[in-house]
This record gives sequence, structure tokens and C-alpha cells, in this order.
Amino acid sequence: MMTSGSDEQRLRSLVTAKVTYAEQGATRAVLPAGYHHVHRDVLLGKGRVVFERAAEGLLGWRMHRDSGMSVTACQPAATAGAVAVLRWGFGPLTFPAACRVVYTVDEPDRRGFAYGTLPGHPVRGEEAFVVRLEPGGEVRFTITAFSRPGSLMARLGGPVAGRVQKLLTDRYIRALRKLASC
Repeated sequence: MMTSGSDEQRLRSLVTAKVTYAEQGATRAVLPAGYHHVHRDVLLGKGRVVFERAAEGLLGWRMHRDSGMSVTACQPAATAGAVAVLRWGFGPLTFPAACRVVYTVDEPDRRGFAYGTLPGHPVRGEEAFVVRLEPGGEVRFTITAFSRPGSLMARLGGPVAGRVQKLLTDRYIRALRKLASC
């Protein structure tokens, strides 16, 4: 998908914006009450090469792009403080989702990041993406999130919004599996 000049302008306007929820960093531990929770943990493959490919695809926004989103980001990689406008949909039905990377994970056998929602995102909350190389060689990918409606459209969407989140989560997993296996 193409990015637009308006996404780049929006990106610049969000540099100083605050996240739209109070529990920043909560995807590291116990998810807060009052939100919808997501926790997916899947096998990507085995070995250091698979781990490195997955981590590179994740941190370079490729997983998001390969899942069908456009990404306009202030940094080419997901780094702490980076702001991005993600856009998903088709034609006039595209939805911008502004977010800020609230933390990164950079360990020898664990890499990833979490982003939090910024003003204008349809929901409020945080989503973390972590790839890890287990001692036995398995490469696992975990998505952890908490969210609740942040806009009238999301509140009216009710159950549809949950299905969209599941669809996007499934697409992230498929995209990262493919990137890890190349």
C-alpha cells in the first residue's frame, strides 16, 4: 500500500503527543483490567537463522507491511520513541492508526517492541511483539495486547472490532512466519 503525504504530516504532528492510555509498558507483565486482552504465542521455526530473519522482519516494520498495512514511520526500525502511522483497509475504507514505540526488547535471544496508541487511533492500548529463541532451538513469536475502543466508530463496531483485531493478529503471524522462512 502507498503512503500519503497526509500520513507524513500527521506523523510530524504526533512527535510530542502522549499515548492515550495510562498503563504504558503493561504488556511486559500483568495486563490491566478493563481492557480486551490478546495473547498469542506461536512457533515460527527452529534455529538462529530463523530467529534473526524474524527479528529483522519485525523490527524493520516488514511484518506490518507484509500483513497488508502501509507504514509511515519516523525511523526505519522500531526504536523506543519512534512514531508510526499504520494504515489498513481498502480504497476509501482505510483506517489510520497512530502509535509510538514505548519500549524495545534487545537481548541475545529475545527481540521486539511494543507500541502504544496515540490520538486518532481507533482504540486505546498497547501491543507487544516479541520473537524469542528458546534453549532447545525453537523460535517463538508472542503478541500481547490490551485495548478498548478509543473512538465512536470503534465503540459502535463492538464485536466487529474484535474480529478485525483477530484478523490483523493472524495476518501478523502469517507474515512473520513467511519472513522467518525466506
